[in-house]
Amino acid sequence: MKGKPVETNDLRALGETHQDTHGIIRGSRRLHHHPWHVVILVWGVAIILAFFILGPLCWLSLHAFASNWTYPHLLPEGWTFHWWTVVFSDPGLGVAIHNSLVFAPLTVAISAVICLPAAYSLSRIPFPGRRVVLVGLFATNAFPKMGLFVTMSTLFTALNLMNTVTGILIVHLLGTIVFMTWLPAAAFSAVPRNLEEAARDSGAGWWRTFLTVTLPIAWPGILVALVMCFLASFDESQGTYLVGAPTYMTMPTEMYSLVLNSPRQVAAVFSIILTIPSVVLMTLARRHIMGGRLADGFQIR
Repeated sequence: MKGKPVETNDLRALGETHQDTHGIIRGSRRLHHHPWHVVILVWGVAIILAFFILGPLCWLSLHAFASNWTYPHLLPEGWTFHWWTVVFSDPGLGVAIHNSLVFAPLTVAISAVICLPAAYSLSRIPFPGRRVVLVGLFATNAFPKMGLFVTMSTLFTALNLMNTVTGILIVHLLGTIVFMTWLPAAAFSAVPRNLEEAARDSGAGWWRTFLTVTLPIAWPGILVALVMCFLASFDESQGTYLVGAPTYMTMPTEMYSLVLNSPRQVAAVFSIILTIPSVVLMTLARRHIMGGRLADGFQIR
């Protein structure tokens, strides 16, 4: 069976399409071609950032295993695990690690219970002063906290909250409210309303719609908020030291005494231990953070 003969107009159209395709490819190549000075500038900035970010980590790693390293020696005089044994055998440092691993999850849980309903309300219920509330929550982190902590210490003394777990948790909550409110509010706002309406039209109640439609879609943003809250609580030092020391010492507050009273190697080991939870959590949540969930949380309309 013979095929349909190809007409001249079809050949001409095919040739024009072929030329247009090559033109688009050449144009895209020109768009991706950058001047050499721009490439050098980008690589220079990347190298400088890597030096300031990875340099201190490399310095800590070398000191954590160095038996002795003093100027003008370019390399340590020897290598040892002795300083790691010192850190893990010190009961005070063990208590600080335990306190940090207790306070941070408690802060995240309390912050979630308080802030997630507020985030849902701010996302779904329009009311007068909504923007004022959002800006007010964000303003809690816009100023130096040390003055706030000093003022709070007077109130805490009157309420017998100094050197108590309750006082420390209140201080930690101050640094997590903005993350646990803004990020989930943006996540709830991003859930398409038509999906929720379709679930309700199918007979699902409010709770079932929330658990099966709203929460799964908003979960990545809530997960980022949980991670940021954990890191904010885990790294909080000024307020914890003012309210809890010397009864309750956490890893960040213990670093003060280590830097002043211990060898550099001990401080280096403890610093590495202090960074492990942050690195692990940021790695686990990297896909959502790099996907724009963190930035979207500060663009609530």
